[in-house]
Amino acid sequence: MRRNVGIGAINKQRLAREKLTQKGNEIAELQLQQVSQQMDVFKKSLEEFAMKYKNEIKKNPEFRARFQVMCSKIGVDPLASSKGFWAQLLGVGDFLLRAWCSDC
Repeated sequence: MRRNVGIGAINKQRLAREKLTQKGNEIAELQLQQVSQQMDVFKKSLEEFAMKYKNEIKKNPEFRARFQVMCSKIGVDPLASSKGFWAQLLGVGDFLLRAWCSDC
């Protein structure tokens, strides 16, 4: 009966460990690419929603509050900056941002 001992066994174990590490890295990279693609699609969908309902978001405090709650649940803050992406997309200035915050 032969046991896995000696230099050959150590090299075999090292090689197996390296293959597993490489495969783990490949899987992690693939998952990162998939998540990145999903986030791109999600961002685009959220932008389209914001553009479609831009006037409703500006004019209706209840709709605006619900939009804010929806955004906060997913970690997006459309009020982060008056010069930021969401402020430009929604066309809100400092005054509206202050008013928006007081409505929420």
